[in-house]
Amino acid sequence: LSVLLPTYNERDNLPLVVWMLVRTFRDSGIDFEIIIIDDGSPDGTQEVAEQLEKLYGSDKILLRPRARKLGLGTAYIHGMKHATGNFIVIMDADLSHHPKFIPEFIRKQKEGNFDIVSGTRYKGNGGVYGWDLKRKLISRGANFLTQVLLRPGASDLTGSFRLYRKEVLQKLMEKCVSKGYVFQMEMIVRARQLGYTIGEVPISFVDRVYGESKLGGNEIVSFLKGLLTLFATT
Repeated sequence: LSVLLPTYNERDNLPLVVWMLVRTFRDSGIDFEIIIIDDGSPDGTQEVAEQLEKLYGSDKILLRPRARKLGLGTAYIHGMKHATGNFIVIMDADLSHHPKFIPEFIRKQKEGNFDIVSGTRYKGNGGVYGWDLKRKLISRGANFLTQVLLRPGASDLTGSFRLYRKEVLQKLMEKCVSKGYVFQMEMIVRARQLGYTIGEVPISFVDRVYGESKLGGNEIVSFLKGLLTLFATT
């Protein structure tokens, strides 16, 4: 299993999320590697990642940095080049995604032989903690609009905690054109188009403890533009 962790200004969160990942994988007997793709963070995230590489070993922690901020989609493409696992987990490095759900993703994948297993905040006992009403409304609204316009057959389109078969992720990356917040949604829409199967696991999403949220007005505008583009082209 390869975990792709794109980072930008996550020096406080990175040691915690890596420790939680390592503990989860060791407790579950899962063979793993964690690929950290840092986009030139000015806060010293890369130096922290170097320390983690020394601590856990360069076979388990692979630091694959880039010179500057180049977007989430390209971070995954970059990280995937270095991934050796048959399955790839994508998640946020800001502690909003708890590694304890990954063994559940793996169980779900085996159970239905799914191509993708997506964490969902909007089904079963999934939920969001620490968001104010505005954030919840934006997320719910984005999800509702997407369901109505695109009928994707998955309940959480904007989440970024997922397990992919490696070859499926590679194929989807070739097809995806979006950047930023829309990118996760396009991945699911394209997966449906290509006939890939999607399983879902309810997750608890916890708002970041340290650092600044990357979601702003620009992201919301680009999300709406991207949604309409997908509606027109899929």
